[in-house]
Parts: sequence; C-alpha cells; structure tokens
Amino acid sequence: MVGKLFLLFGLVAVVSATVKLQEVFSWNVLDWNYPDEYQKQQALQSGALIRENALPVGIERWRNKLFVSVPRWFPGIPATLNYIPLDGPYDPSPKLTPYPSFKGNQLGDCENGLTTVYRIKADKCDRLWVLDVGTYGYDPNVTNVCPYALNVYDLHTDQRIRRYVFRPEDIVPSTFIANIALDEGRTCDDTFAYFSDELGYGLIAYSWEQNKSWRFSHSYFMPDPLVGDFNIAGLNFQWGAEGIFGISAGPMGADGFRTLYFSPITSFTEFSVSTKILRDESKVKGSYHDFNVVGIRGPDTHTTAKVMDSTGVQLFALIDQNAIGCWNTELPLKPQNVGVVDKDDVDLIFPCDVKIDDNRNVWVISDRMSTFLESQLNYGEINFRIFVAPFEKLTEGTVCQSTASAVKAPKLFPNYAPQTQFFNPPHLESVSQIPSHIFLPATSSKTLTSPFNSFSSKSVFPKATTSWKISKQPSQPYYFSSLQSHTTTPNPWWLQNNY
Repeated sequence: MVGKLFLLFGLVAVVSATVKLQEVFSWNVLDWNYPDEYQKQQALQSGALIRENALPVGIERWRNKLFVSVPRWFPGIPATLNYIPLDGPYDPSPKLTPYPSFKGNQLGDCENGLTTVYRIKADKCDRLWVLDVGTYGYDPNVTNVCPYALNVYDLHTDQRIRRYVFRPEDIVPSTFIANIALDEGRTCDDTFAYFSDELGYGLIAYSWEQNKSWRFSHSYFMPDPLVGDFNIAGLNFQWGAEGIFGISAGPMGADGFRTLYFSPITSFTEFSVSTKILRDESKVKGSYHDFNVVGIRGPDTHTTAKVMDSTGVQLFALIDQNAIGCWNTELPLKPQNVGVVDKDDVDLIFPCDVKIDDNRNVWVISDRMSTFLESQLNYGEINFRIFVAPFEKLTEGTVCQSTASAVKAPKLFPNYAPQTQFFNPPHLESVSQIPSHIFLPATSSKTLTSPFNSFSSKSVFPKATTSWKISKQPSQPYYFSSLQSHTTTPNPWWLQNNY
C-alpha cells in the first residue's frame, strides 16, 4: 500500500552539522479527535474532556503512527493511549486519536479498556506492548480501578491479541510500574518484557511463550538517599523515594543473551544484569551477585528514560540538565565518558521519554513534568514538544560516537517488514530547492531563557477540577515565542513509497 512518508531526516543531514533534535510537534494544551463536534461539546460540558488536565509522558513510533500516552492523573482524559498519524496532512499541534478507539480506552473497563498507560513499546513482530497500571488519580489520592495488566496489540489489525494480568506475588502494596523494556530473541515467541517497579523496588519479567511473569528484588533497585535533591529549571524539590525506573536492553551478545541496564531515578549510578538471569524464573532467589554495578554517570544525572542503540550506545534523558545524554558501552561508565547530544534550557525542560525507531531515528518528548508537580503550568505557552533526529547526527562529534558501522537488525523474523526508510528524494538535490517552511522552529536561533521568570505561579488557566477528589496531575509546559497556526495544510514533508 502506498503511504506518505517523512522527508525530514533526509533534510537534516544536508542542512547543518550543528542541527540536532528537530521539533516536529508542540502544544500549549492537548486536544483529541472526536467523531464530530457535537460529541466533543458533550464531552466538554460533562467533564469527560478537561484539556488542561492532560499530560503526555510516553512516545513510540511504528511505521505511520507515533503513539502518545496520557495517564489519567486527573479527570477529563478521554483516552490514555493515542497516536498521531504520520502520513496525514501536517499539523504542528495535532489532535490525538485514541488507540485502538475511544471504547478501547474506557476508564474502569478492565477487561476491554485501558485505564492509565505510561510507556509503550513496539517490537519487530509488529506488536505493541502496553502496560495498563489500572490506576486513576495521583498520589496520595490514587484509586486502583483495575489490576496491573499487560495488553499486546497486533499493529496491522489494531486488535488486542493478549491481555495478561500480573500475579498477586508480582505486586507489592507500594508498586508503581511506569517503564517497559523488550528482550527480543530469535523468534516472535521468544520475547520477554521487563517492567520496573519504581516505588515497590522490583523488576518483573514476563515470557510471551510461557505467558507467565515473575518478580526480582534487589537493593540496586532502591534510591540513593544522598542524591534526592533535584533542581530543574529553577525549581528545587526533593524526590527521595523514586527507585528503579529507566531500563534498556542492549544488543544481543555472543551467548545469545542481552544485558539489561537500569537505574533508579534518585541515583547517578548505572546497574546491569544479563537477561540470561532474568529469563530464568528459578533465579528469582539466589541471584544477588549476578547483578552488577556498571559505573557512575556523574553529578546532576538523574534520568527517567533510556534506550540502547544497536551499536551499544545508550541515550537517556537528563532531567537536571534539560538535555539528552549518551554513553558508549564500549567505554567504562564514568563522568568523562558521558556526553550530551543535545540541550535546550527552554524546549527540553524535563525530557520525559526517548525512543529509537527501526530506522535509527531518535524521538524525544519533553513535558515539564516537574513544573506541573511542584509549581503551575502556563497554558498560554507551549507546554509539550516532540523532537526527532537521526541517531548518527545526534552522537556525531561526541564521546559516544560509535566506531561500529550502522548495525542492521539480524534476519531473525522472516515475516517482518522493516519500517519505511526516510530518504532524500531524487527531485530535491539541494537545500535551495526545499520549501522554506519545511524547516522547523528548532532550526532557527532563539534566546534560551527560563519561562519561569515570565509568569506567575498562578497561571492564566488554573488547574481544572471537578467535584471528584483527585490530587494534582503532572503536566508539562511548552515554550512558544509566538502562537503557531493550527491550520491543517498539505504536509510538505511526505513522499510516496511502498512499505
């Protein structure tokens, strides 16, 4: 089937070696696609849609879809799992489309719907792995509406093909799971998923083939009490309880297993364990010495999300520095071997998620979560941004630049069709031939000033509430130097090509 494709990455390479992350989408406040205006107005009047309560936290790209998760910390979130079509007319602030549907996101419909989703992951067998944490509200007023359940969708049919409810022994009273990493073997059945329990200080392994899960406990999953003080974009606060969060699986080793790298949010230290251990349920007990201390990233390196490239280079969000960091696993992990691939003290305040798609393009979402939690968003400014850049461009010239050539995924999945490549079209041979509006705002110069000096803690849009007793929900602000037009126009980025 013929589809429309992004031209952006072919352009980035020819524009400038200094261009890094490119902004592709941004919002002052999120909005959703409804079947018609009448249904949307009904949702607004009933409180089913309260736009100011929506905060995007997770992203994932698969072919012509960019998935965006929005947890239900506050009322008025019509869908927790959504996507942006990448083959439609370009809109700089697109409305979110529920995935797989509004009905499939119905709050409290444990068997058929999704209640709250944080991060998602697509695999090479075209399955989307989604963990529904089943919670509604934000600490301390959290209601466990549904059990923790893994939902897996066939991305070709948009049908759920499996729902797995975690066992009671996988969960502890303080459990809060918000991250997922996949360990893909040599067949589609040989796939494991790992889930980090941030507040329960555990790591849950799940086998697709066995359709079974088990839980590991370790002191390395706990926060470091010496680094619980945070300073982000002028805000000082303390997060002392946040344990294991960011997890990423490395390339497959010669023994057929990967290394899972992990770290607590409240820590500057990286740890690891072989997936040979995690795949073996019998290792739940007696595997303490199989977990390793990898090294220390250095001061101000709290991180929320991380991902590993096929060359063994790790990218991670540096929330203290408004930046994306990197580390080449060929080098010892120590401060001098940790690089910064991009930094922006306005646009990258609280980089919340980072992903690498099958074409080695890096996607980043920033959402100023700390501002929402500890202060107040200003919905007159841009609050949420999504960026993208080729992996090689990001790491070029840094200590993380890999000496290995681009590594292609092994032919382990005979039925797997790789995602469509971004490329330079033959009819655009020079930058001068590219329409001027193809270049995104991130490529232009701008003053890097903190938005916190420009507005009061009492925002022009106070936090929307209803009579429900729900605590404050995190949301992130986006910086707008000027208001963008939301007019939908034909997207000049896309070309036709076969998947």
